Amino acid sequence: MPQFAANLTMLFNEHPFLDRFEAAAQAGFKAVEFLFPYDFKAEDIKARLDAHGLKLVLHNLPAGNWAAGERGIACHPARIAEFREGVLTALEYAAVLGTPQMNALAGIKPADVTDETARATLLGNLKFAADKLAERGIKLLMEPINTFDIPGFFVNRTPQALAIVNDVHSMGSRNLFLQYDVYHAQRMEGELGATLKHALPFIGHIQLADNPARNEPGTGEINYRYLFGLLDRLGYRGHIGCEYKPQDAGPGGTVAGLGWVAAHGCTL
Repeated sequence: MPQFAANLTMLFNEHPFLDRFEAAAQAGFKAVEFLFPYDFKAEDIKARLDAHGLKLVLHNLPAGNWAAGERGIACHPARIAEFREGVLTALEYAAVLGTPQMNALAGIKPADVTDETARATLLGNLKFAADKLAERGIKLLMEPINTFDIPGFFVNRTPQALAIVNDVHSMGSRNLFLQYDVYHAQRMEGELGATLKHALPFIGHIQLADNPARNEPGTGEINYRYLFGLLDRLGYRGHIGCEYKPQDAGPGGTVAGLGWVAAHGCTL
């Protein structure tokens, strides 16, 4: 049976961030993830995790100026030093939070940078991050993101991401895995079941949302009952991050929408 983690960036948004941990625990979640912890003290986040008996399964490396629309800088050749400083910052947080894996966002390719230069920059940055995280026993992940939601995002399809993983492995860094977001994959390529079967040895984490509105499972076209059963049969033992927008965006909307869990034969 799948293990679900509440994505506290997307869910329980009627609460301030640090109060979402309690809300997630009260709703029945035993694990959480979020995009970024860096606006808060690591000790404050750790206190909320401990107080509510929650396991942290994932957060991202620093990704540039998110509020200004940046979505990662790992493919930006002019910002290699900033990316690598961000890796060290992330490791400081991980030392407090016990983060087991972190996601590196490739980012939107700058208009004046060729694909070849962007890819070479990304490979170098991922090798650096993979090596640094490996020293602490932390997995590095990389996530393809659809270009309908984020036009120009450099890594946007599973085969492209797997080729990058293979190249980093061939550079001597085996500590890079795929973060497979079912919603992004459906938007870009479909073939979810076949892709999961093929890519599972390289997948470190899975996230979900339904398509087209990025709401709860069961609100769109993706057959999540089949996918959950498939992942069980394939032996996936990691968490699945609930990175969706509640269909009811008002106060209490996250809890009101959790009926999808039982409807798909699952529990939190």
